[in-house]
Amino acid sequence: MKRALKDFFRTLCLSLGFILALGLSLGLSGLIIAAITVPALAQKKYDTGVTDTEIKIGNIMPYSGPASAYGIIGKTMSAYFRMINDNGGINGRKINFISYDDAYSPPKTVEQARKLVESDEVFLIFAPLGTASNAAIQKYMNIMKVPQLFVATGASRWGDPEHFPWTIGWQPNYRAEARIYATYILQHYPNAKIGVLYQNDDFGKDYILGLKDVLRDKYDAMVVASISYEISVPTVDSQVVAIKTANPDIFVNIGTPKFAAQAIKKVAELGWHPVHIMTNVSASVGAVLRPAGLDNSKGILSAGYQMDVTDPQWDSYPGMQRYRAFMAKYYPEADRSESGPLTGYNLSTALVYVLKRCGDNLTRANVMKIVADMDFEIDTYIPGIRIKTSPTDFYPIEQVQMERFTGEKWQLFGPIIDGHSEISN
Repeated sequence: MKRALKDFFRTLCLSLGFILALGLSLGLSGLIIAAITVPALAQKKYDTGVTDTEIKIGNIMPYSGPASAYGIIGKTMSAYFRMINDNGGINGRKINFISYDDAYSPPKTVEQARKLVESDEVFLIFAPLGTASNAAIQKYMNIMKVPQLFVATGASRWGDPEHFPWTIGWQPNYRAEARIYATYILQHYPNAKIGVLYQNDDFGKDYILGLKDVLRDKYDAMVVASISYEISVPTVDSQVVAIKTANPDIFVNIGTPKFAAQAIKKVAELGWHPVHIMTNVSASVGAVLRPAGLDNSKGILSAGYQMDVTDPQWDSYPGMQRYRAFMAKYYPEADRSESGPLTGYNLSTALVYVLKRCGDNLTRANVMKIVADMDFEIDTYIPGIRIKTSPTDFYPIEQVQMERFTGEKWQLFGPIIDGHSEISN
């Protein structure tokens, strides 16, 4: 009897042990399956230039050469990303910002782009500056399928997602800006004679096309002088003299900062007083108008979309207060009257917006998907200016407002205008 009971309990224990072992086995299997499944569901997607702790961003800027006034934009972006990193980065990842000088020389731009993509292995190239410079790398960036993001030039060629899906601009395009000037001329000076100074590259030629879009068959009759300059020339004094000789009522100054300032100064020296319209890229009080002479600059017309850093009307705006606090802490040595730092700050704000929206899906294709679906405002742009894109519209900013320089600051006037629509008017 005792032996039978002992055998019974032995069998029972073995059975319970088997059931327990089986249960543990199944439980562990479940845990193993769960361990495999959960990360698969939340898997991070990275392309070259991204890790759990870093996002490598490339940039090309003319820190030297004829457009070196723009170098302050790159320096501000570097300071901005230091601020971002000091505050924990983007979704826990620090920005590794690598910025190279191309001296505003397209062959050098190509060299630097290849270095950033192939040697530094950046995730994307952000805000490279210059029309000819970016044109030189546009095909390469698209062949390599590396985003050429928020190109810092308003040439209309950056909004062509059908042929260049990896390239997108940022600011209002030059052709649309010129349409606004031409519309203004027709409204206020319909019988005026016009003289045009322009840079002989895609930058300058885009403005000419915009004027022609609106003036149409009146262009040849109204434009009595149209003289170009090469970026290699030391000054544009002789070009301005030649334009004045044609005796136009309106002078359209399509120059980058160095040359725009020279033209303003020469117009004053000649005692010439035309209606003076100047491209927005040279509207910086510190970099252009002050060197040219504030008195000489009085009355100049342009079109703006960004708050004027010298204008006290924006002092109470939270966005401007944050910008000034950032500059005081991270770039205190910068000239506070220059508009370049605010340009760099705003571009960087936009990049952070895009990268945050990417979350853990930090692939180059996802970046382009995000930038093709933007709809937001930046609080250091003129109120009412909105950043908006779609898969078929790669022009993030298409609105500007006319402005006049008072001798101290830019004064906005008239409505916010959509330059893209002016061609149909």
